[in-house]
Amino acid sequence: MTVVRRAGAEDAGEVLRLRQVMINSVAGADASTRWHAESLPVLKERLADPDGDFAAFVVDHPERPGALAALAVGTLEYRIGRADNPRGRVGYVFSVATDPDARRRGYARACMTGLLAWLREQGAAHVDLNASAEAEPLYAALGFVRKPDPSMRLAL
Repeated sequence: MTVVRRAGAEDAGEVLRLRQVMINSVAGADASTRWHAESLPVLKERLADPDGDFAAFVVDHPERPGALAALAVGTLEYRIGRADNPRGRVGYVFSVATDPDARRRGYARACMTGLLAWLREQGAAHVDLNASAEAEPLYAALGFVRKPDPSMRLAL
């Protein structure tokens, strides 16, 4: 049985490492890591807050003590309510990754299940994420469906 737990501040370095694994899989193996030093203190603070709107669910690496095998990270956001979500609570998953040497063991699914349970407990009416083609079967198996996305972005 896979043991999933909520990550704490002590896991911040490993959370960043696995986030980089995810980024490298999308952007290429040479993606910059210069942002890690600036991100680490903020991440530690967010992971230390058990009542916050940010959570990471992880599986410890079975062969490397102190390392993580997989993670799923998300936030709970507030948007003004509407008919299908009167309380305005929306979950957003933005980082799911598995260490390359720990893949195909169900760890990402276990982490996602933990994160989705937490988002339900927090009152999220729905959960959004962006899926790579490789990860889409996992998300579809969990009940996610593709939706038309009119998103736009402005870099500040």
